[in-house]
Order: sequence, then structure tokens, then C-alpha cells
Amino acid sequence: METRELICIGCPLGCPLTVRIDGENVEVNGNTCKRGDDYARKEVLSPTRIVTSSVHVNGGELEMVSVKTKEDIPKGKIFEIMEEIRKTTINAPVAIGDVVIENCAGTGIPVIATKNVASA
Repeated sequence: METRELICIGCPLGCPLTVRIDGENVEVNGNTCKRGDDYARKEVLSPTRIVTSSVHVNGGELEMVSVKTKEDIPKGKIFEIMEEIRKTTINAPVAIGDVVIENCAGTGIPVIATKNVASA
């Protein structure tokens, strides 16, 4: 049996969680709400993250635009996603919500702009 200590990020309370894992059986203690239980189970069985970064912009008033994955991605795909983001350049103008990469690293999840960049 494996035991992990986590701090819940499901709500502002930040409850200290103790998670015991025995195969597919997961026991969560320390949470004060359902979100803590949900967060702990997801974190130990199938962790995901939102990835944020920047992409180069051609012909823009700024050289780069901030971007993020539109949804959580599997934690194991972070390095592949960052590699694809690093290789990407887009043309100005850029608007918040514009899709910068349609299907990043084969996840089916787009990378979107989180800032406006006007043409220079």
C-alpha cells in the first residue's frame, strides 16, 4: 500500500490530504468537501495539468503572445506539448481565444492565445 500526502487545490481551504492507494482502491482522508476527494483521486490515478507558455508572433506589436492548453492534458504529455509550443510561430494580429495549435502533441486539445497582439 502506498501513502501520499497532498494539499488540496479544489477550493481556497487547502486541506491537507492523506491518500492511501492499494491497486485501484483509493482512500482519501482530510478533505472537508467532495472536491477534495475528487481532486485526490484524480491526482493519484490520472494526473492532468493546464500548460501555459508563450509563442513567437511575426509582425506584432509584441514579440510573443501568452498561450495555454484549452483543457487539462495528461501530465505525461507536458514535455511533448512544450516542444511543439516552442517550435510554433504565428502571424499578427492575434486575439484572445484564437487557436494557435489545433491538436497539440496528439492530445486532441488545442492551445489558445490568452492575450491580444495587434499588428505592428
